[in-house]
Amino acid sequence: MAIIFLRTLIVFFLIMLAMRIMGKRQLGELEPSELVAAVLISDISANPLEDMGIPLIYGILPALTLLSCEVLISAITLKSIRLRSLLGDVPSIVISHGKINQKEMRKNRFNIDELTSELRKQGVTDISSIQTAVLEPDGSISILLYPSECPVTPAQLNIDSGNSSYPVILINDGHIIDGNLKLLGIDRAWLDKELKKRNIESPEDVFLLTSDSSFNIYVDEKDKT
Repeated sequence: MAIIFLRTLIVFFLIMLAMRIMGKRQLGELEPSELVAAVLISDISANPLEDMGIPLIYGILPALTLLSCEVLISAITLKSIRLRSLLGDVPSIVISHGKINQKEMRKNRFNIDELTSELRKQGVTDISSIQTAVLEPDGSISILLYPSECPVTPAQLNIDSGNSSYPVILINDGHIIDGNLKLLGIDRAWLDKELKKRNIESPEDVFLLTSDSSFNIYVDEKDKT
């Protein structure tokens, strides 16, 4: 039993290490070579767990070989545009000046239903409003609208929108994040004061509290049970 447990831990951490080396990506964002390597590594590494008669090295060595191949291919594609193109790791323009590039659609086996679905996800329903749409290597669509179709920004209207930053979590499910308090240059006394303004007795009553550098605060109290 202890041997099974130990072998499982070794394989688990091996696969975790392989995924970390391959980069932080979601499954749908993996490049073709990364996806092949991930599937094969998982399958090969599972063999020694299914059959205790197979030495563990028979799973580890092929997995490390595949990982090395993937790292090598990634390093080469950084230098070779031609190889990136061969592996399908270059973007394709599928819409140009409001017109669908049918040749690129067929080349990438990307159909109309998939295209319109990706456009709807980004709130675009009128293809004629698109100046350029690019099919990225991970299958997502990047869209550039005509300037006349883009939302107006405060800068275009000469409006001072002030300076702010990405909101950080100060209270997470009743727990105060002291590191983020220091990041904003505030302390618990300031936080207690803000809670009292909102008639909240304790941080434990807060499910989520966030603030940006301009101290725009969002508070969501815990549900009363």
